[in-house]
Amino acid sequence: MGVLFDECAQRGTDTRVHLDRPFDIAPDGGRDHDVASLAALVRDAAGWLAAAGARRADRIAIVKADHWDYDLLACAAVRLGAVPAQLSAHLPGESLGVLLKRLQPAVLVTDAAMLERCREEGVDIASFARAVLALGDPVEGALGPHDVLGAEPPAPRSRDDGAPLVIHHTSGTTGVPKLVVHSTRTIIGKLARFESNRIPRIGLRTDDTVLNANTFAHGRTFCWTASAMCLAPERITILTDHDPDRADPVLRAHPPTVVEALPATYVRLQRLTERLDNPFRRVRLFVSTYDAMHPPAIRAYLAASRHRSPLWMQGWGQTETGPLTFRFHTRGSMVSKYSRKPGTRNLGRPVPFKTGIKVVDPDTFAPVRRGRPGLVFTRTEALCLGYLGEMRRWSAKRVGDWWNTGDIGVRNRDGSVLLLDREVDRADGMSCLEIEDILDDRLREVQECVVLACRDRPPLPVAVTEDGALDRAAWQRAVRDLPRMQDPVPLTWQQVPRTGTGKVRRLDLLEQLTGRTDTYGSGRWT
Repeated sequence: MGVLFDECAQRGTDTRVHLDRPFDIAPDGGRDHDVASLAALVRDAAGWLAAAGARRADRIAIVKADHWDYDLLACAAVRLGAVPAQLSAHLPGESLGVLLKRLQPAVLVTDAAMLERCREEGVDIASFARAVLALGDPVEGALGPHDVLGAEPPAPRSRDDGAPLVIHHTSGTTGVPKLVVHSTRTIIGKLARFESNRIPRIGLRTDDTVLNANTFAHGRTFCWTASAMCLAPERITILTDHDPDRADPVLRAHPPTVVEALPATYVRLQRLTERLDNPFRRVRLFVSTYDAMHPPAIRAYLAASRHRSPLWMQGWGQTETGPLTFRFHTRGSMVSKYSRKPGTRNLGRPVPFKTGIKVVDPDTFAPVRRGRPGLVFTRTEALCLGYLGEMRRWSAKRVGDWWNTGDIGVRNRDGSVLLLDREVDRADGMSCLEIEDILDDRLREVQECVVLACRDRPPLPVAVTEDGALDRAAWQRAVRDLPRMQDPVPLTWQQVPRTGTGKVRRLDLLEQLTGRTDTYGSGRWT
């Protein structure tokens, strides 16, 4: 990864990259780049990190405004032989303080806004690093771009394939995230290399315009960066602002043929699909990971495409493992509106020749029969090296060659996996995710429905709408044949606590609304 862009430039890769705003590490560099300019940025950044004091095997923490230059900085750190740790700027200051204390980075790459926000929350994140490189506005006591500009980058330094390569954190939906350590063998050799094959229909083609609207501090985009650059599509568009009104001009200027976005971003951009000249008219492939997608959103995007047979690829996995299963949706497979069928909770089958899946009893870990619910375990050679500073916690989730995902699900007779709930979020006698699917399908005005499990009380539904209002008569019609729930709480998108990937922090939301966090789940495997 340290020489990825150099090697792509040397072999003549002519991919053009368009940004919705300039890189934070190159604010004067404009919004359009070729591979050679990206390679030069990585080399320059390696020189800056070395000038700031980073050396081989050091850890370099990156926490800044969200942009693809997270991965350019990570590649620069890898080039030095250091280990980058990509931390989301959406994390609370307290959580960042815990993670940085575990990391003890030689260099912290951040920005003035991040430092100021954390100080307001009572945490001085600069105190955890030997040196701080602050991008953008000058910060007292920190190095700025002018202090390291022009520093000569050291020659690339290699490492063993099994040694730590990069550190990412888990989503953090249930508290302080874990720091996940991956090696070249796991995240590149087992994940990115597999994705770099030109698989019919789902592999990137040289004539594709690829839109990436993920969050760039997480492991998925690091892996995507490796595979996308190797497959060399004609154009890559990077979207960091997921507001539909600001995203629309960018998408219209470069209409994508392949889209990969956060589930929450798909929800926010969905109203663009209703426009006559919608920006998704050329899309042949939509990709979603991170979190569940509900049927109405998938249906809307597939209908917006004018491609003869657009495809939606839904991946399920974890930061620790990478993708575990895939499922494909078409216009025809999404016609079961208002039904009680599984919808998008059927996650598909394990990745062929890559992953194994079994479902076990939560108490005994003994396998259960197909069709019965239990804890989902997986076996994969892409499993991470461990949790930095929490190896006992990581070991508790590993049972022999199997990994405890912490999800409750069912292995169907055809081998596919039906997801019911996270173990920590489960309700008594029902699947919250299933009810969410149904309500999202039945209530057009609802952007997202979240069903919160509550111990000794019926589940509490939260209806996220544009204005925080809810048609109560429509709600009563929608829940007429569903299990008993409490009265719904309508909220706006901004009122719901979320992770950097847009996932709802369910326990935080439950505490926000009820003052309690007790559910039927144990939370032992979060």
